[in-house]
Amino acid sequence: MNIAVVGTGYVGLVTGTCFAETGNHVICVDINAEKVQMMKDGKVPIYEPHLDVLFERNIRQGRLSFTTDLKSAIDGAQIIFLALPTPPGEDGSADLKYVLGVADDLGKIITDYKVIVDKSTVPVGTAEKVHAAVAKHAKVEFDIVSNPEFLREGFAVDDFLKPDRVVVGTDSPRARKLMEDLYKPFVRQGNPIIFMDERSAELTKYAANAFLAAKITFMNEIANFCEKVGADVDKVRIGMGSDTRIGKRFLFPGIGYGGSCFPKDVQALAKSGNDVGYDFKIIKSVMDVNERQKTTLTDKILKHYGSIKGKHFAMWGLAFKPDTDDIREAPALYMIEALVEAGATVTAFDPEAMPNVKKLMGDKLNFAKDEYEALQGADALIIATEWALFRTPDFKRVSELLKEKTIFDGRNLYDLDEMKELGFFYMSVGRQPVNAPAPAVRSKPTSDHRALFRF
Repeated sequence: MNIAVVGTGYVGLVTGTCFAETGNHVICVDINAEKVQMMKDGKVPIYEPHLDVLFERNIRQGRLSFTTDLKSAIDGAQIIFLALPTPPGEDGSADLKYVLGVADDLGKIITDYKVIVDKSTVPVGTAEKVHAAVAKHAKVEFDIVSNPEFLREGFAVDDFLKPDRVVVGTDSPRARKLMEDLYKPFVRQGNPIIFMDERSAELTKYAANAFLAAKITFMNEIANFCEKVGADVDKVRIGMGSDTRIGKRFLFPGIGYGGSCFPKDVQALAKSGNDVGYDFKIIKSVMDVNERQKTTLTDKILKHYGSIKGKHFAMWGLAFKPDTDDIREAPALYMIEALVEAGATVTAFDPEAMPNVKKLMGDKLNFAKDEYEALQGADALIIATEWALFRTPDFKRVSELLKEKTIFDGRNLYDLDEMKELGFFYMSVGRQPVNAPAPAVRSKPTSDHRALFRF
């Protein structure tokens, strides 16, 4: 098929590249001329494992191309995917100006039947708004389809090529047939293409992300309670996860969820509820708990030291999760802001996210060339992202580089018995501290650091 993908962000670029990989001819459109030229030159503008190989191959074989000209991209396309940003507004609602703006443009330039697909995560009822925007100018037939993405950053290529399911919202037999033919190569092992109405498809994406966010948040609440009563959250997690009704995934406690999807989608679902007079109590609780969880490790650091003025910390990890350079709503950034506000300094290392943090935070922190350089002269190590290279460090080298053998771990990377044997003071999430010093009388922090920084 001939396909146009409008928008070359994370979703659009993965979508376009993976469709090209199965033999389709794909033109990706973006208004950013510099970015388009970069992609024409064979450079991938985002970090996502395995994407670069597919990207380069399909450009080389002529199935994947890029342009800033919307009309030339859609002229020969049978299906047009809208993979545009839907950023949160001040009230939490998803901003549809980019989606509806392109829809308005499409109505003016389409000259034959098109299937126009909402790939962006959008509120219930958006397909109808897109239809109205196109219909305002269009003189030919078209169909609007909702086809939400379920891509995990760090696993997006595998998720697209081998999806658990494909959700397609349409009442049009003609559009259904085209979408079924397009996705057949991706579901050869029998995973379903689930057809439904557009509104149900739109809500499916929000409901899935909100449920996963709630699962993460529930486990963080259990972890916090474990610390109070002397239980070990890792043992609780294993016991819970063995129940097939619950499952093992998304039960790892930590310092809150971040990224481009969960925070935005949970917030947008709550706002959609408010718009129709429905109070999503669970969703609002999830947001409140997650906001607190982002600085739970900072609370422990402040409590441990009493005052951190003049202290210097090493931080491993800046991205909101491993295998991505995405720092949107990353807990590490909230922690850095709180530490700096309290008078400390930070040197950080992340394999991929440091350029993005430099653009955002400038000289608020220092950056190291590797994980060990970050430790030099630090009073303690803080672990904020569970990159694989942090899981088995040279602990002898770590202890030599740190001023004190102290680790605050927001991702529970290390075994408690090993940390005890190695002599580290080790504080994690939902587990009891190891080699804790004798308690001392300490002053309480004087400011509420949670409210200091919002992205």
